[in-house]
Amino acid sequence: MSSDPTSATPASEAAPVSPGSEASADESPFRTERIARDEAPQFVLPLVVRIEKAAPPARTDALETAARAVLTILADRRSLDDGEWAQTMRDWQDARIRKVVRRARGAEWRRAAALPGITVTGKSAEVRVFPPVPLDGWPKDLARLQVSGTDLDDPEPPVDAGPSAPVLWLNPDLDMSAGKTMAQAGHGAQLAWWELSDEERAAWRDAGFALAVRTADPDRWRALTSSGLPLVRDAGFTEIAPGSCTVVADHPALRR
Repeated sequence: MSSDPTSATPASEAAPVSPGSEASADESPFRTERIARDEAPQFVLPLVVRIEKAAPPARTDALETAARAVLTILADRRSLDDGEWAQTMRDWQDARIRKVVRRARGAEWRRAAALPGITVTGKSAEVRVFPPVPLDGWPKDLARLQVSGTDLDDPEPPVDAGPSAPVLWLNPDLDMSAGKTMAQAGHGAQLAWWELSDEERAAWRDAGFALAVRTADPDRWRALTSSGLPLVRDAGFTEIAPGSCTVVADHPALRR
């Protein structure tokens, strides 16, 4: 789903501070009013999930694969230093970290896969992430893809996450489409990444960005939102109310 607040489709937007910076009250990453970040050129991170009619992915696997895709492009050498995507990645992170999730199948997927990007594969899900593009500068093979139709189900309830696993906890009181939740999981993964040291990032990368996405029970959710762990608040342009807390990023290295 789209994270562009002008879109009529389900949207999500977070605007965390860039790595290494400290957020004052005026620089809060989740202010919904216009802030300095909005004066910068705006980019969006496109993600495309493969949804074939005969074999759609499981919902939780799609959420986890989308989160790992965001981490993968953040850590990719082309996104760092003088890499070919580095300047665009910096520009995107200096503004609102918009993410758009679209779906593709068949020839649509093959055309998307031919564009520069990275495909991340889960147990049943495939998600391709692309370097950020200007809000009005989408490649035509991505612009034509649909943002609706990303409602997915889990054939079986996901197993409990282990105590040592990084977990992106979802708010149990919110009903979000799969596409919107994928974008929110990506936000949570990105916030966790920004909080980690270089050594902790390297360890996570070497582990294949292992993580789980789970819905917290109400008591756990209340504790998580006051724990000091990275917290995503949605701008509330669609689906949910402005300022809604959607995801808490519970990485073991960030637990206090």
